[in-house]
Amino acid sequence: MTAEDAARALRARLPDGQVHTSGPQYESAATVWNAAVVARPDVVVECRSTADVQASVRVARELGLPLSVRGGGHDWAGRALADGGITLDLRPLNRVAVDAGRRAAVVGGGAQSNDVLAAAEAHGLTAAVGTIGTVGFAGLALGGGYGPFLGKYGLAADNLLGAEIVLADGEVVLANASRLPDLWWALRGGGGNFGVVTSLGVRLHAPPQITTGPVWYPAADAGRVFAAVAEIQASAPDELTVQTGVLAGADGSLCVMVWPTWCGNADPDSFLARLGTPLAAEIAPVSSYAAEIARRDAMFPGGRSVTIRTRSFPAFTPEIVSVLVTQAEARTSPLSGLSIHHFHGVAARIPAASTPFPLREDHVMVEVLGLGEGTDDRSWADATSAALAPYALPGAYANLLGPDVPSAEPFGPHTARLRDIKHRYDPDGVFRAIPLA
Repeated sequence: MTAEDAARALRARLPDGQVHTSGPQYESAATVWNAAVVARPDVVVECRSTADVQASVRVARELGLPLSVRGGGHDWAGRALADGGITLDLRPLNRVAVDAGRRAAVVGGGAQSNDVLAAAEAHGLTAAVGTIGTVGFAGLALGGGYGPFLGKYGLAADNLLGAEIVLADGEVVLANASRLPDLWWALRGGGGNFGVVTSLGVRLHAPPQITTGPVWYPAADAGRVFAAVAEIQASAPDELTVQTGVLAGADGSLCVMVWPTWCGNADPDSFLARLGTPLAAEIAPVSSYAAEIARRDAMFPGGRSVTIRTRSFPAFTPEIVSVLVTQAEARTSPLSGLSIHHFHGVAARIPAASTPFPLREDHVMVEVLGLGEGTDDRSWADATSAALAPYALPGAYANLLGPDVPSAEPFGPHTARLRDIKHRYDPDGVFRAIPLA
């Protein structure tokens, strides 16, 4: 089966101009955030409707070709691209329709988090998104979705209301709490393994004032800063989520970054007093979180080579902080570093059995970012993950899995249930984002 054979079969069922084996549209879809990804699909289908997705899924199944879904293209392991197969480019399905009265939106499967924020903000609302605006919203939510509003509103997955999904046989179904509840359970954190989600119902929120911004400290102050952060996180109200990091500052020197976000009453002066004198502080009320999150996008642009590992801990301890700083100092690329997510509040109070996301207790999740120009920092990322392992909670984060991580790692006690649902809805393994066989 050649690429032209597959393209011919697809063109017989789709309008002209949507099936690409080369050219600008092909290259745009085949270029993803991680420059180290070498996978190349034989065919890219520019999906403009649910019917386009249906036809493409059926062709891939009939021809026995690998199939993938390309939304934001941020999956560092390259799962957005079907090497030698068919990649569905969902980016045209990026419409966000807001119902302000219901505080809800219908979000297309190709919309980025920035699209969702911008549409919500036009109505004085916001959404539970991740830390990067250019990430595809559907992919983020299907795998969980840590973010700066997590304490107040929960994970992105916790804010889903329903989904339109194309199954492995091309059938379109709607899943929510009352329709296909087993599939609905699996979609809210199960990793996008069960079909092509063409749209999502999403709960929106009317936030009080949002106050946020980064604060920078020299790495030499890490012990004191992280000890203070641990105390703040232990008693933080739902309205305050405190993300942290160890990475290069503006002058290239290694720094500790603390990035608080308040959804409501904020007291930045008291917060800063507990942490000590910073190198720089940029905390302020923001009128547009969509604009604010662009600052984070600029910190992690596309076009670099990337390897990511994750480890989670109940809280910062002196031993963990020592490993974090020692490993950050040993990085072999100045672009590499550690981005650390804070999990608490509403997200931690949701019963563990109600979604596939298993770690429903207060914790911090360390994202080990091995970044480079031309080559990634894989050996450093692996060494850092190994150094943190003795202190870590079991498991891994579904949205940041490496290609060699067993499926039981991110889902723990929910693995067997997910495997059963997978076998019922996709018995032939058409969708392979995270193997559950």
